[in-house]
Order: sequence, then C-alpha cells, then structure tokens
Amino acid sequence: MAKDSKFLAIDLGAESGRALLGIIKNNKLELREVHRFPNGPVNVLGHLHWDVLKQFSDIKESIRLALREADGAIDGIGVDTWGVDFGLLGEDGELLMLPYHYRDSRTNGMMEKAFERVPRRQIFERTGIQFMQLNTIFQLYAMVDSGSPALKSASTLLMMPDLFNYWLTGEKLSEFTIATTSMLYDPRSDGWATDLAESLGIPPRIFPLIIQPGTVIGHLHESITSELGSGEGVPVVAPATHDTGSAVAAVPAMGEGHAYLSSGTWSLMGVELREPLINEASYERNYTNEGGVCGMFRFLKNIMGLWIVQECRRAWVASGEEFTYADLTEMAAESPAFRSIINPDDPLFLPPGDMPQRVQHFCKVTSQPIPETKGEIVRCILDSLSLRYRATVEDLDEMLGRRHEPIHIVGGGTQNKLLSQLTADVTGRKVIAGPVEATATGNVLVQAMGRGFVESLEEVRQIVRNSFELETYEPREAPGIDEAYTRFKQIASQPLVS
Repeated sequence: MAKDSKFLAIDLGAESGRALLGIIKNNKLELREVHRFPNGPVNVLGHLHWDVLKQFSDIKESIRLALREADGAIDGIGVDTWGVDFGLLGEDGELLMLPYHYRDSRTNGMMEKAFERVPRRQIFERTGIQFMQLNTIFQLYAMVDSGSPALKSASTLLMMPDLFNYWLTGEKLSEFTIATTSMLYDPRSDGWATDLAESLGIPPRIFPLIIQPGTVIGHLHESITSELGSGEGVPVVAPATHDTGSAVAAVPAMGEGHAYLSSGTWSLMGVELREPLINEASYERNYTNEGGVCGMFRFLKNIMGLWIVQECRRAWVASGEEFTYADLTEMAAESPAFRSIINPDDPLFLPPGDMPQRVQHFCKVTSQPIPETKGEIVRCILDSLSLRYRATVEDLDEMLGRRHEPIHIVGGGTQNKLLSQLTADVTGRKVIAGPVEATATGNVLVQAMGRGFVESLEEVRQIVRNSFELETYEPREAPGIDEAYTRFKQIASQPLVS
C-alpha cells in the first residue's frame, strides 16, 4: 500500500512545459497542474538553441507555486525532459554555450562523417541505440568537426534534465535513462563508452557519474530557497529523467505481452525487456535500447509523431488561420481515408518549416494524389502514422517471437481519438488509451518509489489503473487498409525524399 505523499513533477516537452503536483492518497494519484508554459527553440544567427534561462526560471516558478499549493510540504521534486540535448560546463561549473536544439542543421551529414572514423555497426554493437542524426554522439561529433572551443575547454557534459538538476542542487550527475539516449552509453559494461567517444575525438573527461531513477540527487540549493523564501530541505529526486522513460513507467499494463506507444511530438513504440536486444535484426531495422526504470530497457522505435501535425498547425496559424487540434482532427475525420501516404520518418519532416508544403511535395514526388485541404493533409499524416505503427508492432512480433497485444497508448496523443481508433483498425489489435499526463504520472510515482512511499513498479502501475479512466478501442474492419499498408511499405522502402 502506497503511503500518503506529495511530489512535484516538472515535465519539459518540445512544445510546452508543465508542472503537476502529485498527491498520493489511498493508493490513488491525483494530479494538480500548478504551472504551464510554452517551450521551443530560439533561432540565433541561423542556429536553433534552447532558452535554458527562461526554462530554469519557469522551473523555479513551478516550485514556488507547488510549495504554496502543498503548504510547503513536498516529499520530492523531479524534472524530466526530451532526450539527446545537453549543456557543457567549464571547470568553474559555468555553462559554456547555449545548448543546441536537436533539430538544428549542424548535424546534417555528421553520421556519415563519424562512420569514417568508427564503423556504423561498431557504434550500434557498443550502444544498441537507433541511428538518428540528432543523437548526442553526432551533435558532439559536429563540434569535433568544427573545432568547437567550447568542447575543447569543457569539463562536464550534462544532459538537459541533469543540467537543471545541477542548477537546483549543485550536484553534477547524469541519470541512467537520459544517459542512454546519448548513444554514448554501453549497456553491457553499464557505463559510458569512453573509448568510443575518444575514437571520435570527444574528450572522455566530460562524462559524469551515472545514477539510477529514484535516486535522491540532493536538496534545493540555498540560492533557490532564499529566492523563493521557502523549500529548505526539499529533496530533488531523479525520476526517469527522459520523458519517455517516465511515460513508459506509467503504462497501466498488467503482466507482459503488451506493446506501448508514447504519443506526442514524437511517437515511441516498443516493449520493455530485462536485457537490451542488440543483434542483426535490431541493427538492420534500426531499433533502440533505451534505459528504463527498475533496470529495464525500453526496446523501441522513434517515430516522427504528431510533430508533423503541430508544424502544419503552426504554419496555418502564422498565415492567420486559427485552428485547434480538435478542429483539425474533425476535418481529417471527414476526409477520405488512405488516399495519400507519407513516410513520417523521412528527414524531410525533421526540421521546422512549411510542413503542409512538405507533405504535398512528398505526395507529388511519390506519384500520389496531392492533399489540398487542411483536412486532407492532416488525414494523410494520421493515416501514415497508423501504418507506421503497424509496421513497427509487426517488427516487434517478429524480432521477439510473440504477438504483442494490447497496445497501450499514453501521453497527449491519446486525446486524438481518430488516431487511436486508426491504430486499432490498422494494426488489428485492441488499443487501450490513457493516461494523458503519463510522463508526469510516471515522474511522480518513480520519485515515490525511490523514496520508499511506493514499493515496486507493479504497484506504480496499479496506482495508475486505480487513478485514471482508460479508453478501449477495438479493431474494426475497414476497406483499403491492407492495400494502403502494401503501398506504405513500398513508399517507406524507397530512397529518402530530398
């Protein structure tokens, strides 16, 4: 039985940040939002950076509001963020440069350059991580390639949540789940792959000690408590600081055999394993082994996700047309199904830009009908995501030798009921959707587990089931799905669109 407690989860996503006070009582969790704020890249002289001082200011404001809401009695504060990005500190502990955004163009071509020094297969054998140009290893290699003075003088690398935890406590540590996203962690030796880094010209000295989810990092620094006028003695606890790690911890599954889909800006679809799966099949299909809680590994595929819809909406709003996501989904539901298909993982869709035009361009060069209306464009994206999910879950079935059902969808993407039903229809499997705030839920409950208020991952998931209404989608027969899937596989296997 979980003990009554209060924890603050600060969840920074690629589009927004939010702070939720989690109150555990009678084996149930109540979440109260205390702060929400926009988040996104800042373009500086043609490069995309994170506004880390604004982010840290919002983190402190979140703590102030939560302490007030909880009458000063908080059992822990946990920060989670997206993966791969980082800050570099000098010997004096000062930040040496503005952290780059993972969509910045400086990593273009860096994978191929890195492979000239260390073969692609060798990197995967050491790390088990999916190849994407945005990975920390390739961001760092871009700095090696350009002769970055910041890298040459850096003393410590801190991934984004590690950086915020350092500013909150003064402790320079890296949490396991976020460290694994770097493609510089060796799961077999359970530590940084420093020799791999050195082979690429990345200085091994910059990698800090790795801690596990649930570890108490320290207590709020006196500079914070003095500024806020409260909070002395409040512990800062590492949840799964990679947001997907926290979201997967909150998957309300019973037993094994299911697949999960963390749906938001990115779609991350996979299973939990007790050991990483690093073999020929996972290498050829470009799957990843990221750290999870309780020593588990998240074997999954990173899929571009609802970012494409978000960028379409941003482009339309910029042109003076205001639509909510619900408006766009309703338009999509009224548009023809599977008329046009894109490969959502094409690099064409990675950077910010005119996404409606890119969707149309992809359809044009692949000799498909060009979606013209907003509903047709969004329907094309949602159909394509559901087809990608089918390809992914069938990959998982084949590689692991079993059928994975149900599919648990968690995160903000669960609010798109059209996509949830499409996922059930296209995969032919039951889908269970919820909770929406999975990342904050997992953040709170992993903190509670680390502090001894919750006993196990099984109890974490029981609390999730006790606390949130879940929605079930049964697969329905719909014409054209198998033909569309055949087209999708052909399109996805073609050379990438330029």
